[in-house]
Amino acid sequence: MKKIRITAIRKASYPDLMAQYENPIEHACDVQEGQQWISVDGKCPDGMCPEAWKSMREFVEALSRGEGDFFDGWMKNPMSAMISCNDGFRPVSFYLEVME
Repeated sequence: MKKIRITAIRKASYPDLMAQYENPIEHACDVQEGQQWISVDGKCPDGMCPEAWKSMREFVEALSRGEGDFFDGWMKNPMSAMISCNDGFRPVSFYLEVME
């Protein structure tokens, strides 16, 4: 199986939505732009946010098996994907790529 590099590319924040809809929370996302993890054998890397993993797991597993070209040419690099976590208040975009 192939190793997959997961890179946090962008972290957005929507304070207006937080103020309107979210209850105050003590601890939010710790992910930083540029942070990287390596998935081995399609498994969740240590330190990866469990909720972010849920949003990307199927893509990481497919890439690790050598599958790619999702959605018929979606990505310039067919052995990659751009996936966002499911936090609507502070989403993080992750670039997934097969390591050669």
